[in-house]
Amino acid sequence: MQRTEVDLLIIGGGPAGAAAAIVANDAGLKTVVVDKAHFPRDKCCGDGLTANALRQLEKLGFDPSTVPSWKVVNEVVVSAPSGRNVTLPLPSGSVFSAVARRAELDDELLKLAAARGADVRQNHELIKIEPNDAAVVATVATQSDSERQEMEIKAKHVIAADGMWSPTRKMLGTNLEGYRGDWHAFRQYFTNVSPQAQSQLMVWFEPDLLPGYVWSFPLGDGGANVGFGILRGSKPIQAMKTLWPDILARPHISAAIGEAATPEAPHRAWPIPARLGALEPTSGRVLFVGDALAATDPMTGEGIGQALDTGMAAVEAIRTGSSQADVHYRKWLDHNMQPDHNLAATLSGLLGKQRWVDLSLAAADFSGWTRRNFARWLFEDYPRAALFTPRRWRRGLFSSPGAYGNADSSNEETPIPLSNQLP
Repeated sequence: MQRTEVDLLIIGGGPAGAAAAIVANDAGLKTVVVDKAHFPRDKCCGDGLTANALRQLEKLGFDPSTVPSWKVVNEVVVSAPSGRNVTLPLPSGSVFSAVARRAELDDELLKLAAARGADVRQNHELIKIEPNDAAVVATVATQSDSERQEMEIKAKHVIAADGMWSPTRKMLGTNLEGYRGDWHAFRQYFTNVSPQAQSQLMVWFEPDLLPGYVWSFPLGDGGANVGFGILRGSKPIQAMKTLWPDILARPHISAAIGEAATPEAPHRAWPIPARLGALEPTSGRVLFVGDALAATDPMTGEGIGQALDTGMAAVEAIRTGSSQADVHYRKWLDHNMQPDHNLAATLSGLLGKQRWVDLSLAAADFSGWTRRNFARWLFEDYPRAALFTPRRWRRGLFSSPGAYGNADSSNEETPIPLSNQLP
């Protein structure tokens, strides 16, 4: 059996794991990333990127021009249960929202981790993990055409970025028995969509799906990611498949997507873990991040930004805390993520009431100022609970530029002018 010793073992090569690997290598930590999949691999997702996620990608040095489906979004159309449409403009000059196929985004992000020095092992599945006071010993296996090979990795710390069904968490006995996520989402890629669906990000709050919603997110290759999400328990999960044709046939949705819209591939469904604080964030020298931490936004179902945040924060806790990395990481979560998660969970409950959704969107549509600032709040331009956490107040919190202000991140021929960064 092959054996190796490293500073950090990262289990899972998605956004959380890749971000952690990039930061770790930049900090001089010898790092191995293992993932049981071979990239590119499809990942069920709405494919949307918030302002926070985009800023973190830029901080990591990620180049969006490497992603063919990358699409910058400048305008969002939200439909209230009453049928009222509210158009929310995002500031120009830099990027506050974008859409990218996860198969492409995750692949390029993992390639960046490898280019920055991480030892990336694809097709390597965790089969055993044994922590002790000084280190963690993990055994991973890969299946070649002729034989199964195993490798033992001894690491000072482990970051578990292995998703909703985290094998690491199960092996360590810190999983919630019977937990199947808080939301369930359903998506399908379409081609030949309408010009509107090719350019605008659209959200419909349908009365029968609240607090869930239907979406259509434009892709840079001319298609769209169309789907819907429901709160687990609000409807039988099995009903999503039968609901799908009905949703696509609703006149206002069909007209927006376009009657010529054609499914590119079969639909897919997936659970969304959004229960930060309910799962143990650490287990000795093992730190959980992203979906393995159930860190998804409970109001929108967005999880890429949270994955990047937690992956990078876990490395910082290891780098500065060493033997007390778990303590540092828990403190970071309590101060930086838990307040926003709690507020989003409360608001998600209110979204189940049609009248509240109608009133909220009517208020957002009151003026140009309210439309612009509601869009910035919705796309996590600043922390959800920033107004209620004075310790995080700083100059420019509500007027900062987005990401990629110096780059042609919209795949257009001319760069985005920096002079237009202010709202």
